[in-house]
Amino acid sequence: MFCWRLCASPMSLFANAVFAISAEKLSDLPAPSGAEIVFAGRSNAGKSSAINTLVGMTRLAFVSKTPGRTQLINFFRLRNGAFLVDLPGYGYADVPEKVRRHWQSVLAAYLAQRSIICGLVLIMDARRPLTDLDRQMLEWFGPTGKPIHILLTKADKLTRTESAKVLQTTRSELTPWADQISVQLFSSLKKTGADEAEKVIGSWLGVVEQVPEKRNAPG
Repeated sequence: MFCWRLCASPMSLFANAVFAISAEKLSDLPAPSGAEIVFAGRSNAGKSSAINTLVGMTRLAFVSKTPGRTQLINFFRLRNGAFLVDLPGYGYADVPEKVRRHWQSVLAAYLAQRSIICGLVLIMDARRPLTDLDRQMLEWFGPTGKPIHILLTKADKLTRTESAKVLQTTRSELTPWADQISVQLFSSLKKTGADEAEKVIGSWLGVVEQVPEKRNAPG
C-alpha cells in the first residue's frame, strides 16, 4: 500500500499536480511506482471540470466541447508521488464502434487488473445519476473491493431540496455497496464539495492529519 502523510499543512493534497504521461493501450501504461487515484465518468458529466477544481487549476484536465474526444488515459503526478488518473469519458456518442469496443476492453482490464489503484472517483451528473454506463463502471471496479467515491456534479443546477433528494436517493440505491461506496454533492462552478472529496481521497492515501484550504465560494 502506497501511503504518505501531510501533517498540519494548509496546502491541498492535489496542489502542484503535473502531467506525467498518456496511454492509449495497456502496454502504454507507466511502470507501477505510486498509488493511482482513478477518475471516471460519462463524457458530459463534468469530470474534467471536477479534476481542475480539485487541483486548483483551470486547464490541467482538458475540457472538450465534444464529448468523447479525449480518448487517452492521462496520468498526473501529485507531489507525494501518487498519481491522479483521468480515464476517457464514457458514452462516446460520436465515436466509431471499433473505438468504443477498444476503450471498453482497455478500461475494464485496467480497472480490474491494475493492483496499485487505491480507489475510484466516479463522476455523475447530479441531474441524472446512475445511468446504465455508470452501473457498468461499478460492475467493472466493484469486485476489486477497493473504495469508490461518487461526486454528484453540477449540483448548482439543482435547488437545495432537489440536491438533498438526489443525494438521499442515490445513497439508497447503492445501499448494497454501502461498505465500499460513498456519495457527495459537488459543484465546479460554485467550488463546493472540494474539501469533502479531498478528505475522502486523502484517507485512501493514508493522509492522517490535514488542514484543508477553504475553497468554497464566499456567501
